[in-house]
Amino acid sequence: MNNVAKDINATDKTKIRPTYLILGSGSFGFALAKELRELDKELIIVDKDSQKVETLREEAYEAIAGDVSDPNLFDMINTKNLAGILILSSDPKANKVALKNIREKVSPDIYCVVRAPDVINMQEMETLGADLVIMPPRMVAKSLSRSLERAEAMRRGNKLTQWFEENKEKKLGIVVHDNPDPDAISSALALKTIANHFDVIADIIYHGEIGHQENKAFVNLLGIDLFRSEDVGFTSYENLALVDCSMPGANNSLPPETHVNIIVDHHPLPDADIDADYIDIRPHVGASATILTKYLQELNIDIDSELATALLYGIRTDTLDFKRNTDSSDLSAASYLYPLSDHDILEQLERPSMSIETLDVLGEAINNRQVIGSYLLSNVGSIRNRDTLPQAADYLLNLEGISTSIVFGVTDDKIYISGRSNDIRVNLGDIMKTAFGEDAGGGHATAAAAKIPLGVFSASRDRQTLLRLVNESVVKRFLSAVGVEETNE
Repeated sequence: MNNVAKDINATDKTKIRPTYLILGSGSFGFALAKELRELDKELIIVDKDSQKVETLREEAYEAIAGDVSDPNLFDMINTKNLAGILILSSDPKANKVALKNIREKVSPDIYCVVRAPDVINMQEMETLGADLVIMPPRMVAKSLSRSLERAEAMRRGNKLTQWFEENKEKKLGIVVHDNPDPDAISSALALKTIANHFDVIADIIYHGEIGHQENKAFVNLLGIDLFRSEDVGFTSYENLALVDCSMPGANNSLPPETHVNIIVDHHPLPDADIDADYIDIRPHVGASATILTKYLQELNIDIDSELATALLYGIRTDTLDFKRNTDSSDLSAASYLYPLSDHDILEQLERPSMSIETLDVLGEAINNRQVIGSYLLSNVGSIRNRDTLPQAADYLLNLEGISTSIVFGVTDDKIYISGRSNDIRVNLGDIMKTAFGEDAGGGHATAAAAKIPLGVFSASRDRQTLLRLVNESVVKRFLSAVGVEETNE
């Protein structure tokens, strides 16, 4: 063994490339050695099995027979050009001793990767100075899950491609939810881009208003073509798609009995059955724009600057700049879109002017706030633009001691409610459903909304009485849903 060590020392003097030292060449260590050699890395392998060492030498590996936990092991190896040491034996005790010897006899700074069988050993090895601790079963599981994810993405892409190939001559209507936000609009724009790639003519259809200042700026700056549902007939489209919503008639302008061909959404699944030719609903993802970005990548469709900017802005707004309901896929999609986006437009979108109505509603929300514990509820009275409500709810959530804010207002025929929460004990989407009905309310754990018809009360001439009744009803239902007794502070 001394002759081998001397040969290695002599050889190392002429080497320019750094060397990796592998301690332990079991199945895992040998597999890694093969990968490193394919990358043209220099290797020295140490294993206590002399027969295995001879086999390694026959395959042209530099190998030494030795115990990885032997404190004298490094006296036989020139460690000057080592780029890193990988301690990969299956014995965790020997690995810890080897790590301690390296830090004391070789270098406190050399990069060390250590194998551990479990979390407890991993923590001990990190304490001893390991730069990276790996657990092969977990690595295999992660690798397999990534492979399955890639296979699933490929399957989805192939299935969507097949659908478009079979429907090339048919016009597609892409319907977004009422009063659409940037996530819905950008997702619809991406689906339209995919449709155009397959020579399918598509239109984006919405109902309600694009009232939020940022949303107006978003549509205008990016020149996105949208059609009001009142101005087009759904029967003029052979196929229909729902984006950022999943049920016909639920917060969208489609009649409830309409057959939808494509559904792409990221909101929690409704209780009712969903029927469509193609369905992709991923509640764990933070934005529908993330899902559509993945399709564009999978189908190798070019993303121009306007579309990239729209999708990136859609992801950022729906995840509250990655602070709300964010998945790793949102981050990877944003990373892909970032260099393709127009950052001058993004900066303009983030600094829109505030309308007089928004300022008025914010003032009413502050003046009319009711605080019960950490819950804040505010009735802003009559409104023209429902998009002012989430802006007010966002603002009020910043008040000291407030973990959940609910802001509501009344139009001619409906009560609109918007909520925000940073309370980990509260799932606001579920509470909205419980308080105001499955069909009326819903959303995410931290951001949700509800829409309630006024019914016979819409004909009331006494507006003040109507607003008082609305206030009593909304506050009572919400507090009952969260299990809080109403008091005044």
